[in-house]
Amino acid sequence: MLVALVLAGCTSAPPPEPIQGSITYGRVVHSPYPPGTVVKNTFLGKWGYRVFEKYVVQPDGTLKLTYQETAPDFLTD
Repeated sequence: MLVALVLAGCTSAPPPEPIQGSITYGRVVHSPYPPGTVVKNTFLGKWGYRVFEKYVVQPDGTLKLTYQETAPDFLTD
């Protein structure tokens, strides 16, 4: 029973998907940076929420979206 509970907590979330405003939304982007470099992107998303993203440069130079979080826009009052 304990093993089943532990394994139930090991579900993996699907990888983040680019949304409108993302660097890779609807296109493939090649970076001049070395593989493994983390590229950060922040933009104002839907309904005025700030979107934070992190990409990792892949060995072929493309960007892979690895992190995406949406939060209230802290830059406005």
